[in-house]
Amino acid sequence: MIKLEHVVLASPEQMKFIIEGMRNPMNSWEKSDSRTCRQDGAFCMECEHKNDYCLGENDHSLMQRLSNAGTDHRKFMRMLPVYVRIAAPLYWWKEFDTYKVGTVANSCSTMHKIQAKEFTMDDFSCEHLNRIGTSSLWDIIDVLNAARSLYLKGGDYKGEHYDPKDKQVWWQMIQLLPSSYNQTRNVMMNYEVLANIYKSRKDHKLDEWRSFCKWVEELPYSELIIETAVSLEVGRMFGEPFPWTKEAGKRMGANSCSMKDVEEAIKRFDPNDGVKSHMTMIKED
Repeated sequence: MIKLEHVVLASPEQMKFIIEGMRNPMNSWEKSDSRTCRQDGAFCMECEHKNDYCLGENDHSLMQRLSNAGTDHRKFMRMLPVYVRIAAPLYWWKEFDTYKVGTVANSCSTMHKIQAKEFTMDDFSCEHLNRIGTSSLWDIIDVLNAARSLYLKGGDYKGEHYDPKDKQVWWQMIQLLPSSYNQTRNVMMNYEVLANIYKSRKDHKLDEWRSFCKWVEELPYSELIIETAVSLEVGRMFGEPFPWTKEAGKRMGANSCSMKDVEEAIKRFDPNDGVKSHMTMIKED
């Protein structure tokens, strides 16, 4: 189980600042065509957002070209923030924690607040447990709640007496807590981080990662993330960033090769068939 809520994105003022910086290398500020949407709460017919930022065609085209050009050129993606509140099991968080660069998180603490509420089945991700697994989890929950009661009130358990706040009892909760326990964190990321995550996790065996990547696909300007992820995958296979060469990029044009075409080409990729032929195939597509 994973729940993503309270999403906070770049404000119109931040977007203006990011686009200004993106255009610094070529001093092309006058070519920017983005603007703030109407602020009266009405639906913007131009960008199909409400109280958002209208990203102009020129700016969007430049973002796509920089995104495909590689990490050295798409620095603006590191400046596009995404804040989100995530509730997910500990077994998912330990994989998310591999993404250390460009992320910050404040978590609900098991160290300080593990005893704050009674444990219930709703506190755990257990949708794939069978009858044996569910029964075992109920047994663990009973033990956790018994330890919680002893920790809060003190008392006798199996011939031994425990005072309230006995640390030995606290250890029982900490070390018996299953990795399916759901923890909530408020996380700050950016679009570059999300592109790396999407590339690596979109077909992951964990349901939580696939749900996370579907959420990424629904973010504003998610095509920058998805196209960057596919570009990284193509670059890994062929040793060149998409669209491989400047000359090929000019011949193809900005929109002549869709991401669906590239993804299908990747699926057809045979490492034993030679790189050159597949590069030709994708260029022709």
